[in-house]
Amino acid sequence: MTDRFDARIVGCYLYPITRYGYPPPAEDTPRYVDELHQLGFQSIELEGIREQHLSTVHAMSDDLRRQLDRLEVSVPYFCVVLSGLTSLDAAVRERNLELFELGCKTARVLGASAVLDNGPLPPYAFPEDVPIVRHFDEHVIARAGIPASLDWDAYWRDLIVTYRKACDIAAGYGLAYLLHPSIGVLCSTTDGFLHFQHGVDRENLRFNLDTANFYLQRDHLPMALIRLGKHVDYIHLADNRGLRPEHLPLGEGAIDWDVFFRTIERTGYAGRFGIDIGGAETGVADLGTAYVEAARYVESRIK
Repeated sequence: MTDRFDARIVGCYLYPITRYGYPPPAEDTPRYVDELHQLGFQSIELEGIREQHLSTVHAMSDDLRRQLDRLEVSVPYFCVVLSGLTSLDAAVRERNLELFELGCKTARVLGASAVLDNGPLPPYAFPEDVPIVRHFDEHVIARAGIPASLDWDAYWRDLIVTYRKACDIAAGYGLAYLLHPSIGVLCSTTDGFLHFQHGVDRENLRFNLDTANFYLQRDHLPMALIRLGKHVDYIHLADNRGLRPEHLPLGEGAIDWDVFFRTIERTGYAGRFGIDIGGAETGVADLGTAYVEAARYVESRIK
């Protein structure tokens, strides 16, 4: 194993997703912990992706905590991926709030300080042949229709109530609730998150800034850091060329990392940085090397 990286640098769950598919088998979670540990990470992400995957990880959580303690690895963020929180169907939303609480219980067993999910995905009517994926690209979003039953004002009120409940559930477990930006969601930009945060009005609703996704959407990264300020609890680091969704090794895209880290110094951001390289859309030749080199670079910029 290489020297261990600063605990502020997190090995993201995109690593096992890239190696083993989406979602990677939940029962193999101990392998993912070992692999990220072997790369040198002492902080990592884990995930529970929809009901079956989440329930499996929860059932393993005590054993996982023992493994984490033995390896001296922490899980500051547990991702609870539940698109059903944004359903038009009230019963589906309530069931997903139950699952969200299960995710919060799992997070506490694992020692996390926050749960994390993608921003709210509006109730698009997707073509039936669209697969379940991590993120929809702009071409898939462009093909989506709008349900005839959608009353936007009523939907927005219901969505705000749902996310207030989720924030309150998370707060009951001592957790922040972080939202992650991607194409098509309601918190995909600086303005989108600030508008949504204002509506939900919960102190523990925070933002996970994803550099690749922000750059793709032409949201100016340094200005986003300044405008979002205290709302940013976590930053996912990957490069992007500005042409399509991809999470490239640092330096292989168009992001100016020197400007970015000088803005980090200016804002006084003291949170964690997740190495979030890979995904089926990216095609990284040597994933392990990309993670190690990115972690070393970040270490050099935050000392």
